[in-house]
Amino acid sequence: MLTPDTLQRVTPSSRTETADSGRARRVYQALLEEPSSANSLSESRDFLEEQLQAASRLPCELPSQPEAMVEWMERQVLATGDRYAAYLESRKAGQPRRYFSCKAHALAFLQRVAPTKLVDGAWLYGVLDKWNDSRFYGLIRTYLEELGDGVPAQNHVVLYQRLLAEQGCETLPEFSDGHYLQGAMQLALGYHADAFLPELIGYNLGYEQLPLHLLITAFELNELDIDPYYFTLHVTIDNAATGHARKAVQAVLDSMPAVGDSKAFLKRVANGYRLNDLGLGTVDVIEAFDLESELIDMFERKRVFGQQMHSDFCRIGGRTVNEWLSRPGDIPDFLAALEQRGWIKRHEDPANSRFWQLVDGPDAQMFGVFSHFEKQLLRDWIAGDWFGDAGSSAAAGGRSKAFRPRARRRAVSEELPSVQGQKAGDVDQELVELQRTLRDLPTEARMQRLIELMAPASHSTAAGLLATRLFTTALG
Repeated sequence: MLTPDTLQRVTPSSRTETADSGRARRVYQALLEEPSSANSLSESRDFLEEQLQAASRLPCELPSQPEAMVEWMERQVLATGDRYAAYLESRKAGQPRRYFSCKAHALAFLQRVAPTKLVDGAWLYGVLDKWNDSRFYGLIRTYLEELGDGVPAQNHVVLYQRLLAEQGCETLPEFSDGHYLQGAMQLALGYHADAFLPELIGYNLGYEQLPLHLLITAFELNELDIDPYYFTLHVTIDNAATGHARKAVQAVLDSMPAVGDSKAFLKRVANGYRLNDLGLGTVDVIEAFDLESELIDMFERKRVFGQQMHSDFCRIGGRTVNEWLSRPGDIPDFLAALEQRGWIKRHEDPANSRFWQLVDGPDAQMFGVFSHFEKQLLRDWIAGDWFGDAGSSAAAGGRSKAFRPRARRRAVSEELPSVQGQKAGDVDQELVELQRTLRDLPTEARMQRLIELMAPASHSTAAGLLATRLFTTALG
């Protein structure tokens, strides 16, 4: 699930000023690696309070009356639909893709939103403890659906991990702290749900509304032959009729205090809603992409490992390849020298470039040196203005592809391995032992153990998936 449309209204400078250097990433990693430690919990609570204070200074579009929220939500959805229809019309009229200039651009986007995607649903983790309180059933169901009800092919984190792996993007580069801010807030809300329940409900309300950028992202990924299923799944699951968007509104109504200060409660809900406006938004990430800078950064990362791996037989611009790679900062000049010598022919079919021939194909001398994503960066940079296929063109005037049937659709029916009758030593022995342990626990203790396994860092593991299935069955 991407950040809501409201993120597009905040300037990048206002997003990043709320995070000091490295703070969001520290909180993010601590809550994944040591969530129960006193230090992790203390720092993450302080961090969350600071973000809430920053959010309180932002405008909020929520209606002040709770009875108006359903109509507000429906208006938002209709407006998004109208804007998407206008986008589609512009594409039919020959306009280029709005978001992604080339396939490498789209793959870089997938990487840069990964810190948020890989903790999808984390803000709701803390409500699992309220499994026997009917007021929170909708929120719990939303979390379980984020976890795919324990089916690997529907677990959102598993889906995103697979998407990254399929595209050779699973090794993430270093990101700025702003890339971690939304994920860190989501984890912090999940681990401090009792203290910040109204804020959690408000954040969920904002995050679950269907944003325009989700629709456009899915459409353009599909054009670039990147499986959009993770994104199209969210288009359907967040629907306003019966999906997460409506459940989010209902959660606000269900949790309204029967006695006490309802205005104070709604004020806190509104501040949680504003948290969605912090950090780097989808459009910020997309607009920050520069193909040549990305290519240079990629070569710079690989330079360290390749600086002693080449022979001295070939000289380019008077220097050996090892000499070019020996010093940081020389990559731009190295690429210029390759182009000057004719090893790289910009704005032509990459197959015409000698350097590309060394990289691409099973018989290429540098086969396996570059990942799929790294090769795409190089290919799109070489191709430049040469539009040989939809994957490297701006698609101006081109016809858009219809959404493909998902090639791995059969995976939707994946079940966890059977754990009945397993023999000792089998790879699923952990699951066998887990079920045996759970059978001996009283109900409260059993549910608590399942909840522990359904934490953001573990719900996508075999044990976490099984725990989710068992919890879902017990919840009814």
